[in-house]
Amino acid sequence: MQRWRRTWNEGNPRALRSQGPASLPRLSQKQFTQLEADLAKGPAAHSREDQR
Repeated sequence: MQRWRRTWNEGNPRALRSQGPASLPRLSQKQFTQLEADLAKGPAAHSREDQR
């Protein structure tokens, strides 16, 4: 049985609350900003013919 299901069945739903991210992001804030800008340009700006 899955651990979360066992916890739920034992009557402790509060134990299922999120504990936050498992790890810190690997990208810096500057890298995230650049990634968002590149994604906003769309696939055509990166030599892609369609949305795939």
